[in-house]
Amino acid sequence: MLNAYRSGLFPMPVRAGGRAVMAWWSPDPRAILPLDGLRVTRSLRASCKRFDVRVDTAFEAVIDACADPSRPGRWIDTRIRDAYVRLHHEGWAHSVEAWTPDGVLAGGLYGVAIDRLFAGESMFHHARDASKVALVHLVGWLRTRGATLLDVQWLTPHLASLGAIEVPRPQYLSLLADAVEVRT
Repeated sequence: MLNAYRSGLFPMPVRAGGRAVMAWWSPDPRAILPLDGLRVTRSLRASCKRFDVRVDTAFEAVIDACADPSRPGRWIDTRIRDAYVRLHHEGWAHSVEAWTPDGVLAGGLYGVAIDRLFAGESMFHHARDASKVALVHLVGWLRTRGATLLDVQWLTPHLASLGAIEVPRPQYLSLLADAVEVRT
């Protein structure tokens, strides 16, 4: 899986012949969120004060919330969940969680970090702006770690409102090569 990410691929099951099969995706164009391009509105800035944000304290709860069967477009099956939990235990996959003041997980996201790449996989919210607050924190966290590429896979209206853009595959692969280069 890590080699796939390093090559610009990510897994997502699809239905074929009545069963779920694993497919590997590399969309063209590819959506990224430039780390200096995150749009934080005044109301989102206020929402950031309403949550306690933590990293890697509830990875499995985050992925389970992202995999909620009642969510439209749900794609996280048991194989995907198990693979990312394994990557988390190995230090590659991370979660960012937004908690209410009374200790309830209100939203979050998870993804894979390799060198200066963070490949965002999924996000969820149970409270208004909670996933956006997690994203704001993620961008700050990535900046402090010297990340250069936040891959969000496909552009959605939600991600576009936060500053995500599309880049053609050749440009994405160039950004990726710089982000995961082997440094001595």
